[in-house]
Amino acid sequence: MIDLRLLREDPDRVRASQRARGEDVDLVDALLSADELRRSSGVRFDELRNEQRSLGKLIPKATPEERTELLKKAELLKADVKAADAAQDEADAEAKRLLLQLGNVVHEDVPVGGEEDFVVLETHGTIRDFGAEGFEPKDHLELGEALGAIDMERGAKVSGSRFYYLTGVGALLELALVNAAIAQATEAGFIPMLTPALVRPRAMEGTGFLGQAAENVYHLEKDDYYLVGTSEVPLAAYHMDEIIEADKLPLRYAGFSPCFRREAGTYGKDTRGIFRVHQFDKVEMFSYVDPADAEAEHRRLLEWEKQWLTGLELPFQVIDVATGDLGASASRKFDCEAWIPTQGKYRELTSASNCDGFQARRLSVRMREGKKVQPLATLNGTLCAVPRTIVAILENHQLADGSVRVPEMLRPYLGGREVLEPVAK
Repeated sequence: MIDLRLLREDPDRVRASQRARGEDVDLVDALLSADELRRSSGVRFDELRNEQRSLGKLIPKATPEERTELLKKAELLKADVKAADAAQDEADAEAKRLLLQLGNVVHEDVPVGGEEDFVVLETHGTIRDFGAEGFEPKDHLELGEALGAIDMERGAKVSGSRFYYLTGVGALLELALVNAAIAQATEAGFIPMLTPALVRPRAMEGTGFLGQAAENVYHLEKDDYYLVGTSEVPLAAYHMDEIIEADKLPLRYAGFSPCFRREAGTYGKDTRGIFRVHQFDKVEMFSYVDPADAEAEHRRLLEWEKQWLTGLELPFQVIDVATGDLGASASRKFDCEAWIPTQGKYRELTSASNCDGFQARRLSVRMREGKKVQPLATLNGTLCAVPRTIVAILENHQLADGSVRVPEMLRPYLGGREVLEPVAK
């Protein structure tokens, strides 16, 4: 959630942020009114409670005649205090309800617009000219099936559409990617983590995934648990309700977990292969930092993602994601998009988001420096979303005979293999 002081002192900035996101601007004024009512009802309760205490001190000292009158007054005051307490709770709940609907305030440099209004910041690597090499590139599913690496047919038989099996070298390739990603993250100072895939509602709500993103979240109603769509959720909640000493920051974690997404609203989109699926594994970087260092940490996360994609020898571009595509928690987000030859365009492989204090306020994660206690900042960055990374590797490193060259960085994690060969049917 945003800082209420910012809302009170600069509501126009919050209105502009809502407008840029394409969200309800009137929510700002509704929240301002609710906040004012919450504060005034709190003052009213405190006044009545103080009056009640003062009256309580007078009663033992009063004469019998005065005591009778004071007791009558105390009884009436008791009812007023109870009503004021209820009014305070109601006003507080309404202010919180509205506050949880408000997205993070977007960074002033974020391009305004929807999904297609991003700005390209950098381009890396060289796109292969398959025509010049004398063959037409195959897509990742055709390659994966020939390699004995991907089985969509049996995935659909067992679990339905958008499910798959990684088999043989496909499974080995996932394990190689995960181990290489964890090795890079560990070398950079991240603490490796294996995180829960099921979380309680507060963790999901605290990270901002029960607002506009709720339609893509799997909910187990009987137990009131949520399946995570990213290890960002359990990593953000790891220090929930804690105060961290400033000299312990930054804290950096690299979480590996299965991820589950309903992919609502994507009917007919990326239905072939494993680019957009309901279950996948991912290595996620997560940072807790001093708010003053948040923007610098955002750039560091991006650099680690660029290092990863460069090591995989993939052509990619870095984009500054537009306001309407940020998600509720991020004030700014950079995506790295790899070139997918058979689609003829760049597609998202990694994301790095600066959430400032938005998640920390919701989850009550604070930092202490001297006597000052305040929300810290949280940031997250995908290092390796496995299926999409496999898509990019297969398509960009394929050879004319249907085999796939293994990037040098991955070879130690694949038993020294230099090439993945098709298997006999």
